[in-house]
Amino acid sequence: MKQVLITIFIAFSAIVFSQENISEISCVAFYNLENLFDTIDSPNTNDKDFLPDGRYAWTSEKYQNKLEHMSYAISQIGGTFAPEGPAVLGVSEVENRGVLEDLVKMPSLKEQNYGIVHYDSPDRRGIDVALLYNPKHFKVINSESYRLNIETDTAFRTRDQLMVEGLLDGDKIYVIVNHWPSRYGGEALSRPKRLAAAALTKKISDSILAKDINAKIIIMGDLNDDPTNESCKETLGAKASPKKVSEGELFNTTWPLFKKGIGSLAYRDNWNLFDQIIISSGLLNAEEGYKFYKAYIFNKDFLIQQEGRYKGYPLRTHAGGNYLNGYSDHFPSYIYLLKQIEK
Repeated sequence: MKQVLITIFIAFSAIVFSQENISEISCVAFYNLENLFDTIDSPNTNDKDFLPDGRYAWTSEKYQNKLEHMSYAISQIGGTFAPEGPAVLGVSEVENRGVLEDLVKMPSLKEQNYGIVHYDSPDRRGIDVALLYNPKHFKVINSESYRLNIETDTAFRTRDQLMVEGLLDGDKIYVIVNHWPSRYGGEALSRPKRLAAAALTKKISDSILAKDINAKIIIMGDLNDDPTNESCKETLGAKASPKKVSEGELFNTTWPLFKKGIGSLAYRDNWNLFDQIIISSGLLNAEEGYKFYKAYIFNKDFLIQQEGRYKGYPLRTHAGGNYLNGYSDHFPSYIYLLKQIEK
């Protein structure tokens, strides 16, 4: 039955794309890789859990398993309409550039020859955000890393925000990759940190829009908040519906999914959609080049825990202190961008 439904979906989508006179389809995605650490001790960060003698007994074999699983999952994002995988992929929870270099060399990704944009962040655990891109489709023009400083807590350290300007099949886009502060200590107590992170993201986005009100911006990341939370809804101002988006405003492509009860991670039997993709009005109303089509959460069966206490949750690497040899505690999110045939 499942295969029949998949076939129907593919056939229906093909008809829709055909009716839209589409010349190109591009997949843009985000994935929290859940602690992609190597086995080497880094003296400047707290990576002791991911060492051979650490809490997780993180060996070379486990590291290779992690690379194999994550690379395969990435290669499958986008499905039938993205046979080469995402053209652009934002990632979080990566220890350094080295683990990304190991990742893109894995058999599942090697043919795509992914490029890497990465900066070291001041996060105490040493985890960063980064951008992977298929050079066949995306050309980097410029990149910048933005630091989040909180005046009331000068000792606070978190992930930098990454902005990459580039050409996606000749179409200029800006990608802002995020991993906002966690809910450690409780949602309410930690909320001001995410509000500050949202304000920084808004500042980056506004600076781009000030130069070009129709700029095509994609904000993505693990925001540690849902689309309905203050940081996303109010501070960032990301709207729930394209119909409510005016020129120069933002649309949260994953909000309609959240309304349907679709999430990207689960905690205590509740689903959240922290892994969001938000776009500017320029991608909604584009008269030429790429235009937003639809957003999805990539939650295929192989990424799901099939039994036990966490049945139905994302199949992660570790849970309850046990090694599960899984993928990540987050599902990836992705969008399709469509380019119409010029008349």
